[in-house]
Amino acid sequence: MDKIKKGYVIVIASFIGLIFAGLFTFGWMLSSNIMHPTYTCSEEHFIYCGDPSQLDLSFEDIFFQSNDGNELNGWYMPANDSDKAIIFIHGHGADRREGMRWFKAMHQAGFNILTFDLRNSGTNIRSFSTMGYFEQYDVNAAVDYLYQQRGIKSIGIFGTSLGAATSIMAMVKDPRIEAGVFEAGWSNLSDLYQEIIEQYLNLPSFPLLPIITWILELRTGMEFDRLNPEEMVAAIAPRPVFIIHCTGDNLIGFSHGERNYAAAKEPKEFWESSCEMHARAWQSDPQYIEQRVANYYLRYL
Repeated sequence: MDKIKKGYVIVIASFIGLIFAGLFTFGWMLSSNIMHPTYTCSEEHFIYCGDPSQLDLSFEDIFFQSNDGNELNGWYMPANDSDKAIIFIHGHGADRREGMRWFKAMHQAGFNILTFDLRNSGTNIRSFSTMGYFEQYDVNAAVDYLYQQRGIKSIGIFGTSLGAATSIMAMVKDPRIEAGVFEAGWSNLSDLYQEIIEQYLNLPSFPLLPIITWILELRTGMEFDRLNPEEMVAAIAPRPVFIIHCTGDNLIGFSHGERNYAAAKEPKEFWESSCEMHARAWQSDPQYIEQRVANYYLRYL
């Protein structure tokens, strides 16, 4: 009888071990997809997949370094007789071209433009992505570049998706950024991953989400509880924030935009764009939103 019980214990322990091993392997694969996203520029989403010459804009290839030694490559588009600039920050798995649909209107409004590839993106050396945790320091380096190399005196920022979350975190810490536009950003990263696991993978988020979180923190050094913009955005005040979100966003749900707006303090603006895809606000009404965003920066920079 004792042998039978011992056999049952071994079988159960082996079964539990196999389940844990499977969850760990799956979690490792998902963490790798987060750390090393693939990317192909889609004109359907980004509109432009070349360089600023497509917009008849003069530009310079530039590079600068983050404070932890990453070399970051980008473009600088000078505006005549202007000491104001807007930095564009792209999303997860994208590159500097994501913001191109906005460049011409912002340049015509009189702003210099800086756009660059975040670490592990575009033409930069391959490393790994951290959902904004270390990327926020890339933004700080871009601000340093504008002040030290270009004589810029007033800076705004425009972030999309991961770029929105990264820009909020960077703006909280860097008072030199005077106005922010944040499109399609998440409010709480754990909540977002829970939604993706349950809605897109059709799996229970527990225990998979804690395993993915643990693996990501172990592999990258990021801390999930510091990647929640809704807990930080209020600290930007009295500087202004402008939140944009598609009402039908199919990746980062509209509720994330609502939560970030609710958490922000005045002065703040919110545009509920009638679009059904992630980060496609520009496509829904280009003329209206270009004018509104340009006027926002003109008012606050």
